[in-house]
Amino acid sequence: MKFTKDEIRQGMTLYAVTDRSWLGERTLAQVVEEVLKGGATFLQLREKELEQATILAEAREIQAIAARYHVPFVINDSVDIALACDADGVHVGQADLMGRDVRALIGPDKILGITANTVELAVAAEQAGADYIGAGAVFGTTTKQNAKNLSLDTLKAICQAVSIPVVAIGGINAHNLPNLTGTGAAGAAVVSALFAQKDPEAAAQNLRTLADKMVAGHG
Repeated sequence: MKFTKDEIRQGMTLYAVTDRSWLGERTLAQVVEEVLKGGATFLQLREKELEQATILAEAREIQAIAARYHVPFVINDSVDIALACDADGVHVGQADLMGRDVRALIGPDKILGITANTVELAVAAEQAGADYIGAGAVFGTTTKQNAKNLSLDTLKAICQAVSIPVVAIGGINAHNLPNLTGTGAAGAAVVSALFAQKDPEAAAQNLRTLADKMVAGHG
């Protein structure tokens, strides 16, 4: 499924990043469905601990759910898995770019997201063929080690330096999401504020309302 540039930008509004830490007796697929039903607009599968074969099987299951909701679905870090499950794209960090032309590996039609926490890296990411940039950690984070805080001023500067959409990530929840208003961010990427909640669907509904207002400049 190919998404237009406008669809990718709109997809940034409430960008869900999976985390299985809080699943309990539920499956990741079940929680993903609730999150998408609640209004998440983009989905990234992030798995750090599972075997590749297990991630691939899981990715295929979740890709089918995302397709039903017409939500872009990307794989974190792994170009191989993204291609194997025919995901809509891949999201990579700076370390994953070393010596590799990821855009060439995935082709022109797949979505490419790149993490960048400085203006220089953001500009380079756009030149490397990124469709969007993930910038953070804006409010700190407990889900990613060694993530440095990114000031809202730097986030704003990144948004102004590139023409592609920028999604803010890092410790974002219902209380601080409105603080992103005016930065130029195209949306908010959320982990625990969705996947750690007892009612992920309701959490997604609330966050989507807040994200819509933030993007419109009324947060």
